[in-house]
Amino acid sequence: TGGHHPVREGEVFNTRYQALCKLGHGAFATVWLCQDMRRKKHVAVKVLKSREGFAEAAQDEVALLRCVSSMKKKDQAGENIVCLLDDFRMIGENGFHILLLKALGPSLRCLMGNYAAQGLPLPFVKKSLQQVLAGLHFLHKRCRIIHTDIKPENVLLYGRDKSLQRLLPDTLDCSQRTDLRLKGPGGDLGNRLEESDLMSMEVKIADLGSACWTYKPFSKEIQTQPYRALEVLLGLDYGTPADIWSTGCLAFEMATGERLFDPQPGKYFSRDDDHVARIIELLGRIPPQIAFSWNKSTKFFSKPGALLRISRLSPRSLHSVLAERHNWTKHEVTPFTSFLLPALQYAPERRATAAQCLQHAWLSA
Repeated sequence: TGGHHPVREGEVFNTRYQALCKLGHGAFATVWLCQDMRRKKHVAVKVLKSREGFAEAAQDEVALLRCVSSMKKKDQAGENIVCLLDDFRMIGENGFHILLLKALGPSLRCLMGNYAAQGLPLPFVKKSLQQVLAGLHFLHKRCRIIHTDIKPENVLLYGRDKSLQRLLPDTLDCSQRTDLRLKGPGGDLGNRLEESDLMSMEVKIADLGSACWTYKPFSKEIQTQPYRALEVLLGLDYGTPADIWSTGCLAFEMATGERLFDPQPGKYFSRDDDHVARIIELLGRIPPQIAFSWNKSTKFFSKPGALLRISRLSPRSLHSVLAERHNWTKHEVTPFTSFLLPALQYAPERRATAAQCLQHAWLSA
């Protein structure tokens, strides 16, 4: 009761959409590849859990996606956001809500599994970030929407070229795998796409299931932990800058194959404690006027500059992490850190906007 609808292959939704196979699942929904029997096209159908709260969340998501679809007509940047084709409600075993979205490719997370710890090719990283940032600028300024969950799983690949789409045959249930099986020209499974094929791909921001209006946040608890902005960790009211922090984390992970922050709980401290400590180690001391102006400051800090439960820190700079751990040259490190650090400013009002990030020379170099 209140859980997932047990979708079966061959099941037909709304007398029109036939379920072919499951593409993936999350805490709130499953996503199915379906055949639109009327238009003879593939679509992705998101089937939400049936509990009352999920139905309300679905209505919110529909409203957000309708806003995106409406504003797209005025701004081409809306093409960087996954689009809503239709929405409808069906009664299953407990009642459930369905959203119908355009079928796209696998996520960046699936693609990144093929590149291990070295990261994706930088030209593709830059192109993808341009599209993500353009999409965020569209959401923030045109739609007044905060995405609240920017991460590799929520950035989907999209091949306009049909021959390119054939290179991505096995996209099923990436949530259960860490890599994307890529089929090479001879039919054998290969490890990576040619860079030229990769560069012909587009990316789109997906999953507005946790998104909210800039003027009406739905929840204090937002963002997947490694991509969570400092103000969210510390319980401050958040806004669009929270998405930029997550995008900075995404940029580092795409470029290096390693998460910028990957906090773990310890015997005497929580995962949040470790997260704040790792942020301080990389980005420096949080100014007292910032740390102690926030709701949960006493949860983390005993006095200005001192963490409550973690006493030993290992400071390191972003420059040294890239140079020593990832063997980047100074020529590579300097422009990238110049791009990244403004997206990781502690004070949200001083953090770069999506538009400012787009203007940075590193993206177009």
